[in-house]
Amino acid sequence: MIRGITAIVLLDLKRFWLDRARLVAGLIQPLLYLFVLGAGIGASSRMGGSDYRRFIFPGTLGLSMLFAATFAAITIVFDRQIGFFKAVLVAPVPRPAIAVGKVASGAIQALAQGLILLPFAPLAGAPMDLVQLLAMIGAMSAASFTFSAIGVGIACRFSSTTVFPVVSNAVLLPMFFLSGGLYPLDNAPRWMQVAAHFDPVAYAVDLMRGAIMGHFFFPVTLSLGALALTSAIMVGAAVQVFNKGEDDSSLGAAKFNFRR
Repeated sequence: MIRGITAIVLLDLKRFWLDRARLVAGLIQPLLYLFVLGAGIGASSRMGGSDYRRFIFPGTLGLSMLFAATFAAITIVFDRQIGFFKAVLVAPVPRPAIAVGKVASGAIQALAQGLILLPFAPLAGAPMDLVQLLAMIGAMSAASFTFSAIGVGIACRFSSTTVFPVVSNAVLLPMFFLSGGLYPLDNAPRWMQVAAHFDPVAYAVDLMRGAIMGHFFFPVTLSLGALALTSAIMVGAAVQVFNKGEDDSSLGAAKFNFRR
């Protein structure tokens, strides 16, 4: 199983290396949030009790990794559309290894994008000592794996590269805006605080923000448990779809009429 996971990861990382333009393009949106939105709102606000750019830096990291992981998962949809995914499924590799390999490769790509943004922390007013840096990298690792699991769990049910980005954005953007990435959950309306408890992105952003600012909205153990549970559920959902095979008419994408 380990060899199967490794093979899937290496295949996807080779694709990632050949498509470096996606990495560069993926940095634009979080940098706009950080330096344009952060500078504009921060000029008249001390939201979160400090410099606003420092406050939203973990949120921009989360945004970058969330969409990097989702775009990594789109390879499943593309491979299914051209018929290559059938070859992957008939290979002598356990279906759970395929799911875990896809999640692991997406997590590595998302973490790489987050690490590229990390040197911007001092410019955003968020310098870190060694302990804070290690805590941040640990939180980013947990977040990237969860985000990748969400992306794979969604992508495995689609066969159209035009429909998947629309649906994924409709799911992921509300998750990000409810996460507290751009505002403190402590001061949010009660219904938003309740909704955040069901949002895995909120737990990931809270872990990263806590690593920098030392204040957590959720207990750390709750955040880690929620991320682990979300990852397990989404990987299990992907394995269930992969076990049905490409010719099964009950495949999620066909069942919900997402094919084109």
